[in-house]
Amino acid sequence: MLISYRWLCNYLPAPAPSVERVEEILIHAGFPIEQRTTLDGGDWLLDVEITSNRGDCLSHVGLAREVAARLGVGLVMPKWSLPVKTGGPSGFTLENRVPGQCPRFSARVIRGVKVGPSPAWLVRALEAVGQRSINNVVDVTNFVCAELGNPSHVFDLRKLAGGALIVRAAAAGEKLTTLDGKSRTLAADDVVVADAQRAQSLAGVIGGQDSEVDLSTTDVVLEVATWDPVAVRRAARRHQVRTDASHRFERLVGAGTLAEASERAAALILEVAGGALDGGVVVAGAPERPAAGVSLRPERCRGVLGMELSEPEIPELLGRLGVTCRPSGRGGAAWVCDVPAFRPDLTREIDLIEEIGRLKGLEQVPLREAIPIVARAGQRTELARRELGATLCGLGYFEVVTFSFASRKAADMLLPAGMARAEVDDSRRGDEPVLRPSVLNGLLVCRQKNQYAMASQPGGVRLFEVSSVFAQRGGASVERTNVGLLADVPTKGRNATMDELRHGVRLMRGAIEALVRVLAGPSAAMTWEPAAPHAPGLDPRAYASITLNGRRLGYMGLLSPECQRMHDLSAPVVGAELSLEGLMADYPPKVAIRGLPEFPGSERDISLIVAEDVLWADVERAVLEGAAPPLEGVSFVTTFRGEQIGKGQKSVTLRLAFRDASRTLKREEADGAAAAILERLKARFGATVRT
Repeated sequence: MLISYRWLCNYLPAPAPSVERVEEILIHAGFPIEQRTTLDGGDWLLDVEITSNRGDCLSHVGLAREVAARLGVGLVMPKWSLPVKTGGPSGFTLENRVPGQCPRFSARVIRGVKVGPSPAWLVRALEAVGQRSINNVVDVTNFVCAELGNPSHVFDLRKLAGGALIVRAAAAGEKLTTLDGKSRTLAADDVVVADAQRAQSLAGVIGGQDSEVDLSTTDVVLEVATWDPVAVRRAARRHQVRTDASHRFERLVGAGTLAEASERAAALILEVAGGALDGGVVVAGAPERPAAGVSLRPERCRGVLGMELSEPEIPELLGRLGVTCRPSGRGGAAWVCDVPAFRPDLTREIDLIEEIGRLKGLEQVPLREAIPIVARAGQRTELARRELGATLCGLGYFEVVTFSFASRKAADMLLPAGMARAEVDDSRRGDEPVLRPSVLNGLLVCRQKNQYAMASQPGGVRLFEVSSVFAQRGGASVERTNVGLLADVPTKGRNATMDELRHGVRLMRGAIEALVRVLAGPSAAMTWEPAAPHAPGLDPRAYASITLNGRRLGYMGLLSPECQRMHDLSAPVVGAELSLEGLMADYPPKVAIRGLPEFPGSERDISLIVAEDVLWADVERAVLEGAAPPLEGVSFVTTFRGEQIGKGQKSVTLRLAFRDASRTLKREEADGAAAAILERLKARFGATVRT
C-alpha cells in the first residue's frame, strides 16, 4: 500500500509526528515499511506491507488510526456536509439479484455535474501515491478509495439503458468491454453490474467502457458497494486483471462502512464538479444483521500476554481502535466488546487480545528464563490418525460416529465368511443385539438417515469412520479397528449405468490410494485383486481385495442390491474397509528425495483393445517385468467401451514414460522401446492397437 506521509498527517492532531516516528510506529504495529521515497515539497512516499486480514489499513485513514492509537491521541476524521435528501432518485431503479455475492449495494444520482480537470489539491494527492488524474469526478472515487479504503465507481446515467442498475450473475459467454479497452467473455459465475440490457462493469474488479464518465457527462450514478471476496478473487484471476478495487474487496470491505464512504464521495463530487443530488441514497442487498458483541475476559487476556493489565486499561486500549467495551453483567468478570464496522477481522476473544498486545507493545511481553510447559512430539499413532482424518476430509468425506450395534439381518449381510456373530445378552438392545462385524454397518444406517433428511452434497454424500469391529471364530472373540468408507455413486438418473458404477468405484479407489500415499509414502506397493466377495452384502461384479506392501489391507466394492434395499437407499453406494493397523504400519513414511532430472523425458500413449477380463494390474505387470532403460514408468490413462470396440472387449490406454539420465533421449529410441513393449503386450494378451 502506497501512503503519502503528508496525506496521512491530515488525520492526526498537530503537531504531527516525524516521518521517522510514523515509520517506527507502523513497524511496531505490524506493518513493515518496504521502502521510503522522498517526494517534492517535503513529502515522503511510504510503501507499507499490509497483511491480508487488515483490509481496513489499505487506506490513509486506516493507517492513521494505527498511528493515533499507538500515540494515544484522537483520530482527526475528514469533515464534509451533504444535503439531506429523502426518496429515491427520479427515473432510476436499483435491483440486487445476488445478495450472497453482493451483501450491500448503494447508489446516489447526481445531476448537472461539470466534468473537467481536477483542482490542484486533488491532483497533488493522487500523484503523491502514484496515480494519474483522469477527470474531477473519477478522481474523487480514486481519492476516497485511498482515503477511506472503500472503492467506488461512477456511471454515466444517460448511457444506462432503462435508467437502471441490476446486480446479477453474468450469462455464460456474455461480452463486456472494460475500461482498459479489452473485450472480455464472461463466465456464468461472474457477477456484473448491468443496466436493463447489458453488463456495464465486472463487479468489484473493473468498470465498463460503455458507461464511462467523460467530458460529455452531466448526470452520474455513484456506486459504493461491498462484494464477496471469493467471487472478486475468482473473477480477477480468471480475467487476469488486478485493480486497487479488487485488491481491497478480496480482503473484505465491511458493509457497515458504505454509508460514510458514499456520503464522502458524493460531497466531494458536488464540491469539485458541481451539480445537485437527485433524491437520497438507494440501497439493495441482504438484510443488515446487528454485529454480535465479542466477549473478553481480563484474566484470559493477562494469561495469554503474560503481562499485567489493569481493569480500566483494557477498554482504554481497545477504545483507541474504535472498539467499545461494556460490562457483561457478570460482576466485571468479562467485557462485551462491540467491534466497529471497519474491523470485520475481529471476531474472537483472541483477536481482541492480540490487538491489546500490539497497542501495549509486544516488546513488553516478559521473557522467561525457563518455559513452564514442555512440548512433546505427538505419538506416531495419533499423528497418523490425524493425517488420515485430514486427508479424507480434504477429499470430501465427513467423519461420523455411529453405534456399535446392528440387527442380526444387517450384521449377516457384512459378516465375513467363517465368522460368527458376536451378540450381547442384554434385552435393552432390543432388535440390535449384535456387535457390528463391519464399520459399514453403521455407515449404511447413517447414510439412510441422511437420505431421509434429504441431505445431499455435490458428487454425492461421502462418509468415513474409524471404529472397532467384532466377530467370533471358534468360540473366541475377534476385535479389530478398521477404517470404513462409504460413498454415493454419482448418477444422473434413478438407475445407475454401468459406466457410472465404474466411475464410482474408481473414485473410491482414488481416495484409498491418496490415503495410502499419505500414510505409507508414494513408493508403497499396492495391489488390487478382483475376488469373490467375503460377505453377501457386497456385489460380486465389483469387489477387490487390497494388499499393501505384501500385507492384506482390506477390501473395496459396490454394495449389493439386496444390501441397498435393506437400508432403503435410492442410489448405489461403494464401500471400503481397511485395517487401521495396516495403514499405520509404515507411518511416518520414508520418502527419498531425488534431484530433478537433468534431461527431458518423452511419453508415448498406447491404446490396446483387449478382452474384457484382462486386468490393468496384469497389463502393468507385463510392461514392467521386461522393463529396461530408457523406460521410466507406466501409468493408466483411461478405459473405453463401445460398439466400435466390440462386445466382450475394451480399449485400455496406457502412457509410457521414457528418459535417459545421461543425455537427451532421441525420438527413435523412445519409438523403438515403445514398439518392443507393444509387441510384448500383443503376444501376452492377444491385443490389437486401437487407431
